[in-house]
Amino acid sequence: MELFGRLEQKELEKSILVHVDFYHALDQENLEEFYELVNSAGAEACELITTKRQYPDPKLFIGKGKAEEIKQAVQTHQADVVIVNHSLSPSQERNLSELLECQVL
Repeated sequence: MELFGRLEQKELEKSILVHVDFYHALDQENLEEFYELVNSAGAEACELITTKRQYPDPKLFIGKGKAEEIKQAVQTHQADVVIVNHSLSPSQERNLSELLECQVL
């Protein structure tokens, strides 16, 4: 099975979920749908990290401080993948992947 068409599944992948809210009401339904999508794709959601931003950071999509928080969660849970609830540019995906030392989707 493939996670979002890019990650081969052999067993449950440990994942950190990142939900970015651009100053809209944090919708509980969206969070539940996000969890369900990840679980149905064959990943185990170890932790959910939420943040609010006015606009995406050009380099990391999220701020440097939040990226460090995510990195700590990746290390704590020995996560294989970080899944963000928005589309990232190729450079944002690459920059986050290098910083977090794991795959970012």
